[in-house]
Amino acid sequence: MFLRASWDHILGNMLFLAIFGKNVEDAFGRLGYLLLYFAGGFVATMTQAAMTLLFGSASDAQVPTLGASGAIAAVLGAYLVLYPNSRIRTLLLWFPVSIPAWVFLGGWFLYQFFESNYSLVKPNTGGGGVAFYAHVGGFVFGFLVARVLVGTDRIAARQV
Repeated sequence: MFLRASWDHILGNMLFLAIFGKNVEDAFGRLGYLLLYFAGGFVATMTQAAMTLLFGSASDAQVPTLGASGAIAAVLGAYLVLYPNSRIRTLLLWFPVSIPAWVFLGGWFLYQFFESNYSLVKPNTGGGGVAFYAHVGGFVFGFLVARVLVGTDRIAARQV
């Protein structure tokens, strides 16, 4: 979780943390956020490893997994529960638009999900070294943890 493949990798990770992380930290508190982040990274790594071992080839198992994308995906999953209607400013082609978080994060998750499952249908098609299953596992973990905590009134869903 503390290694990156390139500057693009770390900058992309930091961009998503800057956009979504502070609000989730505010809801969870510092310690709760730290626990979510590390546990999300662990679950993401285990998800990627399990899918590689269950469905991958021997050469797939030789590829190292690094980065914090799975932990950041857990933060994204929690953000979706806590702030579903907040507006995310992004680019659509070359035009800046403001869309609900549930649209942005839902689209992001679906992309990760379909890319991860495409590799099961078409093995050896690549994926550019992206651990899509780690993203899916981390996101689902963060989503479920936030749902449980909101459901038990330990944290409150908020509107930004």
